[in-house]
Amino acid sequence: MEGLDIGLDLLIVLVTAIAGGMLARWLRLPVILGYLAGGIAVGPFGLGLVHDSQTIETLANVGVVLLLFAIGLELSLKELFKLGKISILGGLAQIVITAFAGFWLGKLVGLGNTGSIFFGFIVALSSTMVVLKLLMERGETDTVHGRIMLGILLVQDLSVVPMMVAIPAVAGELGGLWASLGIALGKAVGFIVGMIVLGVWFMPWILKRVAGQRSRELFLLTVIVLCLAAAFGTYYMGLSAAFGAFAAGLLVSQSGYARQAFADILPLRDTFAALFFVALGLVADRNYILNHLSTIGTVAAAVILIKFVICSGITRFFGYGHKTVLMVGTGLINIGEFSFILAIMGKQAGIFSDNFYHLIVAAAIVTMFLTPFAMNLNSFLYRWLSQKPWFARQLTGRIDPDLHIQGLELSRHAVICGYGDMGKRIAGALEKQRFSYLVIDLDPTVISELRAHSIPCIYGDASNPEILAHASLDKARVLLCTIPDYVAEELTARNALSINPKLDIVARVHRERDVELLKGMGVTELVLPYFEGSLEMIRHTLHRFGMSSTDIQYVLNRLREERTVEKKGE
Repeated sequence: MEGLDIGLDLLIVLVTAIAGGMLARWLRLPVILGYLAGGIAVGPFGLGLVHDSQTIETLANVGVVLLLFAIGLELSLKELFKLGKISILGGLAQIVITAFAGFWLGKLVGLGNTGSIFFGFIVALSSTMVVLKLLMERGETDTVHGRIMLGILLVQDLSVVPMMVAIPAVAGELGGLWASLGIALGKAVGFIVGMIVLGVWFMPWILKRVAGQRSRELFLLTVIVLCLAAAFGTYYMGLSAAFGAFAAGLLVSQSGYARQAFADILPLRDTFAALFFVALGLVADRNYILNHLSTIGTVAAAVILIKFVICSGITRFFGYGHKTVLMVGTGLINIGEFSFILAIMGKQAGIFSDNFYHLIVAAAIVTMFLTPFAMNLNSFLYRWLSQKPWFARQLTGRIDPDLHIQGLELSRHAVICGYGDMGKRIAGALEKQRFSYLVIDLDPTVISELRAHSIPCIYGDASNPEILAHASLDKARVLLCTIPDYVAEELTARNALSINPKLDIVARVHRERDVELLKGMGVTELVLPYFEGSLEMIRHTLHRFGMSSTDIQYVLNRLREERTVEKKGE
């Protein structure tokens, strides 16, 4: 009967995760919030439907291990270095400065030195899941602010590992803080050396043998065994089990089997991650939350203010403009999912009391909940203010917008708004044909590179009418808008046409609903990357079936016409 009770609790938790996740999606919120809210609703402080919360927490801990293993698998140091100095140096600076500010905030709410140190760690981390989901839904993963946020988040995720190593050491009584950290560091280094030895000889050997059996089930079981073995290894050494899982994932990622391992373990990771967040909701004390609303609100507001000021200030220090500064600062105001893991470890190690743990969970939920609304509000305010002449002039006041086009007689040129992958390809094609062009971009690193190659460019936001006024649009042949930001894209087209109503504009569109809007404004040509990509695949497939180029082009033209008719019908 006990087994049936556990099974029933597990079923209730999974159903709760589905219901909470669906509700969050309907409200256009991150699914994590749905999981947390569902856990609070069915937990002992809510409806009391789940009785064995301890077993659920144990399963959730398995989810943490799998989550860290998956992060190790998909970690790409090459991608991190590609993101530039602001990701690595800015990310490290953000963690240190925010942790220092969090330390003093912890002292203000009554924590001791050790508790305040780890409260600073908790505050320093932001939610990769929440931010990445928001950027994907807004179509901003390739924007300047999107790349900066993802780079900083990656550095934060890496920083979790030494934090996890430090918690058991600081909580123990091993002769002082520095001695404890030294012993923990020695154990961690010893474990890593052992894992490297195994990773160089044993892991490739065993993975190759298992993969040779051509059984997906055996391969998945082997990967899970390697993950759990590493986790238990570090646990019995007095370190974090999650640290061992991360190290194992990092080593497997260097083999030729990393992609398959990640694809196989992903469904398990997501399922156990849902269990983890529902379990957090289960232990959230509703009575504590209701009785300490003012304290929770004050701590959440302080965290939001601290992180906004620090993240915005670091972005400004690296030379980025107002829009990027505001968006990065707003997107990283939340407390992350790994902060929950640190808080649980702190509570288990005796660093935090139960009440303070409930305070951390409640404040984190508030910051996560407010992030999408803050980003939407920020976009609305910037969109409105940037079109006001007095504010637009303020945005261009720090850097001379025509710094690299003075003395150049631009005429019959192309204006490329956004110098990402697509913008680079367009510029390369124009350069080969010796056609003149001008680039407008918000990334100072990109602008520095263009100036080094004597390419005409303007640093600034292409949606800013004051910036566009310096692009000689009255003489331009065409404007190509490749900006991965639908709000900036719309404003760029609108402001460009107000300067030159006859200007030929080609824009990349990310969402179907933006097509009619931009068409109605007078944009000449709209390109949907995913739709055009599907047409190219159709072209190749039909060619392999022996169709002539003329017949294939007729089919593709018909598909474009049918899509236009379908959109008008909607």
